[in-house]
Amino acid sequence: MASSSQATPAFVRLAAHPLRWRLLTELAAGDLRVRELTALAGAPQNLVSYHLRLLRDGGLVTATRSSRDGRDSYYRLDLDRCAQALAGAGAALHPALRGVPEPPAHPAGWPRLSVLFACTGNSARSPIAEALLRRHTSGLVTVTSAGSRPRPQMHPQAVRVLRERHGIDIADRRPRHLGTLRGRRFDYVITLCDKVRETCPEFGDHARRIHWSTPDPAAADRPEPDGHAAFDRTAADIDTRVRHLLPVLAHTPEAPR
Repeated sequence: MASSSQATPAFVRLAAHPLRWRLLTELAAGDLRVRELTALAGAPQNLVSYHLRLLRDGGLVTATRSSRDGRDSYYRLDLDRCAQALAGAGAALHPALRGVPEPPAHPAGWPRLSVLFACTGNSARSPIAEALLRRHTSGLVTVTSAGSRPRPQMHPQAVRVLRERHGIDIADRRPRHLGTLRGRRFDYVITLCDKVRETCPEFGDHARRIHWSTPDPAAADRPEPDGHAAFDRTAADIDTRVRHLLPVLAHTPEAPR
C-alpha cells in the first residue's frame, strides 16, 4: 500500500486519524448510516461524510443504498481488506511482522449463546445465515431465523446454493414469523434486511443488535444463470460475515440464565 519502502503505509495514514479510527471501530460492529455514525462519533455530519469518503477511497469502507429508503445508504467495513492492509503495514515495518489471516479456530467449548437472524421473508438471507453459523459452530451455538413477512416456503435458489456450496439441506425448513419468537431470549439479534431492522421487535435489554445490510437476491426476477449467481454472491457474502462473527461469539461472556 506504500509507494516506496520509506513511505508510511496507507492503512496507517487512514486509521491513525482519531475520527477515522472511531468510524472504523463503530463499523466493525455492524453496518450503519451516516446519521448514526454522526451521533456515535459526536461530530458534524459534513465532517463524518468527508472522512467516510476517505475511507471509501482507501478501500476500507463500502456503501450500499438502503432497501428501505433509497435516499439513504449503509456503510460497511471490509474486514478482509483491513486484515490484508494490516499485514501489509506490518511487513513494511519488518518482514517478520507480516501476518497471514487465518480462519478462527473453534474454541474448545463455545459459550452458551443464542443468535437470531432476521430478514423480511425468512426464505433466503436469514436461513442462509442460520445454516452457516450452525455449521461453523458445529451446532453448539443455538441459532434461529425468522421474518417480518415470511414467505410460504424457502426460496429454491437458497436451498440450491446451500446444498451445492456447503452441503447443507434446508429443503424441509419452513419460514417463520418474528412474532412467534416473542418471549425468547437471544444474545445476538442480527438483521440482514434494511426494512426489518426498523420493525424487528425487542428481545430484552441484554440482546446485542447488529445490522448486516444485505440486498435481497430474490428482489429481481432474474433468469438462469443470473438468478443463481445472485444467490451465490449473497451466500458467499453472508459466509464471510459469519466467519468474522465467530471470534466475537467465542469471546462473548455468558449472561446469567
